[in-house]
This record gives sequence, C-alpha cells and structure tokens, in this order.
Amino acid sequence: MTLIHLGIGLGGMALRLVQVNFKARDDSALGRFWAEALGWGVSSEEPGASSVMPVGSAWPVPAGASIDVIAVPDPETVKDRAHIELATTSAAHHAELVARLKELGATPADAGQADLPWTVLADPEGNVFCVLEPRDIYRDTGPIAAVVVDCADPRAMARFWGEAMDWTPHEVTDDRALLRSAIGVGPYLEFLRTPHLKDRWNRVHLDLLPYPVDGQATEVARLEALGATPADVGQGDVPWKVLADPEGNNFCVLGPG
Repeated sequence: MTLIHLGIGLGGMALRLVQVNFKARDDSALGRFWAEALGWGVSSEEPGASSVMPVGSAWPVPAGASIDVIAVPDPETVKDRAHIELATTSAAHHAELVARLKELGATPADAGQADLPWTVLADPEGNVFCVLEPRDIYRDTGPIAAVVVDCADPRAMARFWGEAMDWTPHEVTDDRALLRSAIGVGPYLEFLRTPHLKDRWNRVHLDLLPYPVDGQATEVARLEALGATPADVGQGDVPWKVLADPEGNNFCVLGPG
C-alpha cells in the first residue's frame, strides 16, 4: 500500500530498498496527500509520476525510503497485500496525526481489526494504512515505521528478503517476521502470516536499487537464484526489471536511466 537508500556504507550490500511504489488514478493528488501526511515534499519530473520525499533530500533518501506514485488507468481499491504503518511519539501525537490525516481526506477503514490501540485509515484512493500507537522500536524510523506484507510463510519470506537485501532479522516466528537495514536506519519490513490469501493485482510494491547501479543484471540473476521469478505486468521496454518474490509479490530492480 504502501510504500522505500538504506545500504550505502555496507561493503557487501548489493541492493537497497529505495522507495515504496503506489499505483494511483491521480498521482498528483495522491502524492500531495502523502506529502502532507508525512511532512515531506512532492515533485514530478514527468507526467503521471509523483515523488514524495523529505524536503531538501537527495534521491535515494539517505536514511529511509521515499514514495513513488504512478498513475495507471484503473487501479483496484481493495485491501492489498502490502501497506505502510506510520510512527507516532506520544498519545497526543497519535491523536493529532489521525485528526490531521482525516482533514487531508483519509477515512476510517475496517480491515477486520478488533479493539486495537492503533488506527486503521484509508487514503483518498482507498489504500489502507495504519497509524500506530507509540512504540519504542519505531522511535528512530522517521514517519514511516514499517512496510507490512501479508504472506503465507513469514519464515520463508524472511529468508528470501534477508538474503535479497542483506537485512537483519529482528524477530522471526511462524506468524511474523521483522527485518531492518543492517545499518539500523529507515523503516522495518514486516511479514505477517495471513490465512486465505487471495491473488490480487498489487497496487503497492517495493523498488530496489543495485549498488552500484550498473549491477542490475548481476543482482537480478542473484535474486532469481534465491527464488525470485520474472514478472510481466505490462511494463514493456523499461530500464527496470520486474520480479516476483517466492509468494508472488511483485517488486522492481531499478537500473541506470
């Protein structure tokens, strides 16, 4: 649903999570919403694509991940397999952020949750996201605490994504896996065991950048050896490569240009 330069300085790091990619009917409007929501800026270098990142930051964002909003003809507005969670620092901050998000156009969303301490909302295009209650683990992530992916096997997903990006596992159980950049910056990546997963067209996916950037072919081959498969989402002749992880979640490996 979400939506992510976390590896510079690690000699062995070959891929880094640079952005969360959202599909949208109106990239400009959704980009403005997320810029206001996160306190960031929004820019557009080409029609149909809006980039949301901290004001004054270079891309890739040195200590986190940006959001890339791409216009497509008819994105589905259903609960996706992936969503983002926003961090708060206090109960007052949580209440203020939820109120401000609603003023910006977010609406309450029932994602099947019970009486929980966090708040579930949907952005103006129906993407569900969570505003978390204060948690110590997310105190230094920046406004995006985590990118959460529903899955059938958190342990298997932790193995694949941990090796794919050389991220550190912080918790791995049958029900949940939590990983973060080995240098301890930016959001966490969380995999939640979810029964009755359905095949859905993913509105939200992760974009990875090779380091160095001309290592795309090498990294794609390495990912395929780990269990990724090529994916055709109608992308045509583009400089990035679209892959699917072992559970079918699409992601992109960016390249030069």
